[in-house]
Amino acid sequence: MAGKGSKAAAAKLADKDKGKKAGGPVSRSSRAAPQEKSAPKKDVYQLFAEKVRDNKQLESRWAIMQETRVEYFRGKDFTTFIKNHPEVREILGPDKDLEVEDIVNTLLTKNLVIRCDRVMKTVRPGKKKLSSWPAHLEIHNEQVFTENDGFFAWMFLKRRTLWQTILSFVWPLFALAVCLFPVYPYQCKIVVLYSCAGALLFIVSILLLRAAIFGILWVLLGKRVWFFPNINAEETTFRELVRFWPEKDEGERPKWTSRLFYALVAVLVILLLRHHAPDEAARARYQKKVSNIIDDVLEWSPKLAISGMIEKHSGANSTEGNNYTSTAGSSHAPPSAEGKATEANPDTDADGDIQADSDEIQDNEYADDTRTRSSQA
Repeated sequence: MAGKGSKAAAAKLADKDKGKKAGGPVSRSSRAAPQEKSAPKKDVYQLFAEKVRDNKQLESRWAIMQETRVEYFRGKDFTTFIKNHPEVREILGPDKDLEVEDIVNTLLTKNLVIRCDRVMKTVRPGKKKLSSWPAHLEIHNEQVFTENDGFFAWMFLKRRTLWQTILSFVWPLFALAVCLFPVYPYQCKIVVLYSCAGALLFIVSILLLRAAIFGILWVLLGKRVWFFPNINAEETTFRELVRFWPEKDEGERPKWTSRLFYALVAVLVILLLRHHAPDEAARARYQKKVSNIIDDVLEWSPKLAISGMIEKHSGANSTEGNNYTSTAGSSHAPPSAEGKATEANPDTDADGDIQADSDEIQDNEYADDTRTRSSQA
């Protein structure tokens, strides 16, 4: 009996252990299930669109669509990109074997891309064909994929890079530094002044050189050659800014009569500017005026401003005291013999006024000299 009881107890313990082992993973899976549901998985087409957009092999440009800058690509370039990079399809999972048209149509239904059309649908005067990459777009009426003159703009925000995050913190500091420019030390002001002047001179030189090269080649050869990109264009990217070689000329050759007319106009404008150019004296005056303004900005400091305010306030107080004493003395004192003689002889009064004016001018010059020496000190 004891043996049977021990066997039964052993069997019950074994059943409990089995129940615990079986219940362990079930409870864990039941706990893990709501966690997986609470963290929804990202759409594979969203991942696919981000992967394709970050890839530099797909050629894209920037344009203006409804007063907003958008990045867009062409349908034929997208087809070529998918054929040359089949590994990108692996992100789609079960939809990796779909056709390019079906993939893009799915992106259109999910509002990841939008089909656009060029605003200028006619050839501009002087051009042979429409631009391959228009600068202004509008939304197309038919939101379906096409390779023939089809443009598609990305509709989601691109992921912020590390440099963009760093610049978002740097720009407010830069604005604060610009506002604090008047309190900089003298050497820092000199560095900032020459750096800004050098950057401005570089930009103006590039624009003038670009226009001069275009004008000379257009008049002599009839070719529209633009070296360097137009830095004033709002759709120009940084990659286009560092490009030197010009793009292919898509316009027809101008007539020799128009080229000759514009050449004569340019020569006439140059001669007029040379004839009405300022002389050496005017240039010297303007240079002195500008240099004085720059010196005032560079030499300004809070200490000099405070000391100048104190001197001005003290000088105003002393002037008011002198005027009060002189007025009181003249009202109570009897007229002297010199005063009577002065009233009798107006010429003497005029000479006295001239002498007083000359003395006042000398006093003003002495005060200015004293202030200049104190500021230099």
